[in-house]
Amino acid sequence: MTDKYADPRDRAFIADDNARLSKDLDADYAALGTILQRRGLDIDAITNTVASFGVAIPSWGVGTGGTRFARFPGRGEPRHVFDKLEDCAVIHSLTGATPTVSLHLPWDYTEDMPALRQRATALGLGFDAVNSNTFQDRPGQPLSYKFGSLTHTDAAVRAQAIEHNIDCIRIGQLLGSKALTVWIGDGANFPGQQHLGRAFERYLESTAQIYAALPADWRMLIEHKMFEPAFYATVIQDWGSSLMAAQTLGPKAFCLVDLGHHAPNVNIEMIVSRLVHARRLGGFHFNDSKYGDDDLDTGCIDPYRLFLIFNELVDAQWRKAPDFQPAHMLDQSHNVTDPIESLMTSAIELQRAYAQALLVDRQALSDYQQGNDALMAAQTLKRAFTTDVQPILARARLQKGAAIDPVGAYRRSNYRNECANKRPSAQNFGGGIV
Repeated sequence: MTDKYADPRDRAFIADDNARLSKDLDADYAALGTILQRRGLDIDAITNTVASFGVAIPSWGVGTGGTRFARFPGRGEPRHVFDKLEDCAVIHSLTGATPTVSLHLPWDYTEDMPALRQRATALGLGFDAVNSNTFQDRPGQPLSYKFGSLTHTDAAVRAQAIEHNIDCIRIGQLLGSKALTVWIGDGANFPGQQHLGRAFERYLESTAQIYAALPADWRMLIEHKMFEPAFYATVIQDWGSSLMAAQTLGPKAFCLVDLGHHAPNVNIEMIVSRLVHARRLGGFHFNDSKYGDDDLDTGCIDPYRLFLIFNELVDAQWRKAPDFQPAHMLDQSHNVTDPIESLMTSAIELQRAYAQALLVDRQALSDYQQGNDALMAAQTLKRAFTTDVQPILARARLQKGAAIDPVGAYRRSNYRNECANKRPSAQNFGGGIV
C-alpha cells in the first residue's frame, strides 16, 4: 500500500481493483452455482434479486459516534452535510447497495436545499426518509424539550415540536423524500412523574397534526424505543404502542423497527411478522446489539437473527403480502472504526441475510410446518443460513460496477488520508446515537 490517493468513486479505479480478483470470483461463483442448481435454484436469478436491494445510509453515520461519557473524533470527519454526501457516495460506489441518504434535521439543515439535492444527484444519490429531532434543544430554540416534546404538558412546547416536524416535511419535499420518521425521547424517569395515559393521548393529538400535513404520496414512520432517555416509562416504548398510534392516525402511518430498541431477547422476527399481518410494517433501522441499544455494526453480534428477520421479509414477498413496501436504513454508531468501512460492511451483511433468505426452500418449509416436523423445519432454515453466499454478493457488486472487495479497495484508495488533509479537524459533528 502507498500513500497515493485514488478516487474510490472512479470507475477505472474500481475496475482495476476488480481485475485482480475476478478470476477467483468466477471460479467460486461457478462452484456455488452448481451446488444451488442441485437444489433447484438459479444462482443468476438470486444474484439479480440481491443486486436490486438497497439500504439508506444515515447522514449522521458517516461521522464518529459517541457514548454518554465521551466522543473521540476521527480523522477527516465530515464538516457539514455536503461532506457527508461525499462519504455516502463513496460507500455506494464501492458497494452498489446504498443509493439513498437519510437526513436528520436540524443536524443536516442548509439554507440551500435545492443545491443539496443537485449535489446528491450529481453523486448518484437520492434521499430516503427525513428524520425530525425533538429530543434535544437547539441554539435559538425558544422552548425546551427537557420534559418532553410532542407529549409535553405545555401546549406551546408541543406546538413548537409539531411545527418542526412539519418543517421537516417541507424540506423533505425539496429533496424528493417521501417519508418522515418520528422518534421522540419523551417519557418519565420517576414513577408518578407523568400521567401515562394522558401522555399517550397528547402524542396522538400532536402526531395527528403532523399527519394532516403529509403530502398524499408520503408516509409517516413511527419509531419506538423501550428506554433512554426516559428510563422509567417511554411514551412510544414498543411495537404495540407504535401500532396503536399508526392505526389511529390513518393509512399513511406505519411502524419502524429499530433492531436495538427492544427488551433483551425479544423475538424481533415475530414482531416483523405481526406488523406484516397488520399491514403496518414501514421499515427498519438496522444495527446490532449485545445489551441494549448498542447501535453496533449490523450482523456483527447475531447474524442468525438478521437472517431470521429477512426470512420473514422474503416470506412476505413469497406470499405477496398486501401493503408490503418496507424501507431499509442503517442506524449505527461508530466509535472505534472508520465509519465508511463499518457502513459498507453492514450494507453487505444485509445483502448476505437477504441472499440466504432467498435460498430457503419455501414449499418444503411450509410442508414441514404443516406436518409439525420441528427438526426438519429448523434444518431447512439452517441449510440456507449456512450456505456461503459471498460469491453471489461479490458478483452482484461486480454487475453494478462496484467493488468485489469494497473495504480493500477503499483502503487502497487512501480516501481517509485525503479527507484528513482536506477537512480541518472538527469537534461539533451533530451525529450521535439515535
